[in-house]
Amino acid sequence: MWPYHPNLLATPVPRYTSYPTAAEFGPDITQQRHRDAIGTATGDISLYVHIPFCEKICWYCGCNTAAANRAQRLASYLDALHKEIELVGEMLPANARVKRIAFGGGSPNAISPVDFVRLFDKLVLHFPLDDPLVSVELDPRTLDNGWEAVFGAVGASHASLGVQTFSPKLQAAIGREQPRAMIENAVDLLRKAGITSLNFDLMYGLPGQTMDDLHETLELAAQDGADRIALFGYAHVPHMLPRQRKIDASALPDGETRFAMARDGHAQLVDAGYTAVGFDHFALPGDPLAQAMESGRLRRNFQGFTDDQAEVLIGLGASSISSFPDLLVQNEKNAGRYRMLMSQSQMPTANGKVRSIEDRRRGAVIEELLCRGRARVARDLLEDASERLRPYLEPGLARIESGNMLVITRNALPYARSIAAAFDPYRQQSATRFSSAI
Repeated sequence: MWPYHPNLLATPVPRYTSYPTAAEFGPDITQQRHRDAIGTATGDISLYVHIPFCEKICWYCGCNTAAANRAQRLASYLDALHKEIELVGEMLPANARVKRIAFGGGSPNAISPVDFVRLFDKLVLHFPLDDPLVSVELDPRTLDNGWEAVFGAVGASHASLGVQTFSPKLQAAIGREQPRAMIENAVDLLRKAGITSLNFDLMYGLPGQTMDDLHETLELAAQDGADRIALFGYAHVPHMLPRQRKIDASALPDGETRFAMARDGHAQLVDAGYTAVGFDHFALPGDPLAQAMESGRLRRNFQGFTDDQAEVLIGLGASSISSFPDLLVQNEKNAGRYRMLMSQSQMPTANGKVRSIEDRRRGAVIEELLCRGRARVARDLLEDASERLRPYLEPGLARIESGNMLVITRNALPYARSIAAAFDPYRQQSATRFSSAI
């Protein structure tokens, strides 16, 4: 189904959850610039609330997270987060409406159910919530019965479980041991709590993983009723993430095997009735994500592929990123410095990037290519990218129709990010390394 061109996959490329990417962020965004962006965020907006803690740290994980093993550290972080909610809530215009709230991490269930309810109540008090869609990322290893009432109370309808693999030997190899019964119990709890859209995060390219391992995991995920599946390739970057040094790099599949896993995993999920959403997400036909894909409303943001149509996403908590039409801004990553800034009622602004008109033009093309597999490209952008596109046009992985419509062919999904990168001039100037293209 997918032709294998290793030379075209050799260069790591961004996942393009934003454009420009976080690699282009710099320290020149002021607190006042951050405040001004929030102060002009009218209409529908979305919130992302970051909990940078987990009960147990998995060896593969690239998230900004730490062990939730000190009660005082958790409590002081939550105090700071409450303070940021107050500050940001005061800045929003009167006609802003919060339509979505996503809790991520780390693991939001690293805090207690009581603390989670208090956090949500803080949002209710200080933000103009308008019957928001509420989603939560969860670690099934620490999801107990106390959470069922919580999800019902806050009206959560979407949840994502960090499953990764059902293979016990692979779980041991990546520091993520969780028996299938634990996953089944989590699914049962979430369904009883009113979760209607349940995602499983799964991975290929794990140390010692075989095609049979991947096939079994995908089969079990479907049997357990996952409405959505995100199938990611494991990125081994121990020079950036020291915890990955615990993983046996000699057991990692080679590039060709990773490609085959992505290809066969895609085929298996489509055969099982899932709609392919972009290059690494899948959803059952009745799920809102599949419906967005089919209707042309699919978007790309920091949570990956989404049906969220809001132009403004405000991040709350350490390391969270906010997206405005003309600005991307990231909060202070270090939880200690974040707490210090909030104790002084300062904005936790750390890095960011002003989005120029040119950035927005190119970002729109990249999003169209990733979400719809085609984009009408202004002739000057097409000419600028022509040499970078040539390696994909010549073997038929992409084509140009009607003069300026760039189309990624159906068998070229693994190359979508690489093709989109042809419109990213920062990639031609930067030595920053990203995840593998497949």
